[in-house]
Amino acid sequence: MAKTITTRYDVAEHLRTPEEMAAYLEASFEEANGDAAFVAKALGDIARAKGMSQVARDAGVSRESLYKALSGERTPSFDTILKVIRALGLKLHAEANPDDVKESA
Repeated sequence: MAKTITTRYDVAEHLRTPEEMAAYLEASFEEANGDAAFVAKALGDIARAKGMSQVARDAGVSRESLYKALSGERTPSFDTILKVIRALGLKLHAEANPDDVKESA
């Protein structure tokens, strides 16, 4: 019987278009359940797909600090998140969640 050879799955290899990147980030917002490091890791995946060096230059941070910030092992500052989102050519937006809206008295 022939051996099956497997390789480690890397989502960055499958994020080819801006629309795929935006959908992946949107899904990470929904799945994160308040975990900022989870979202940072998703941004890291997108940055690797685009090219970490270019994203670092566009965001105005060093490549090494960008790798650390988006590793998923720490929570980067919101300022860093905004710079990276802009460097990736993505937009951050908000909308009301009817399930969580509380009536004011």
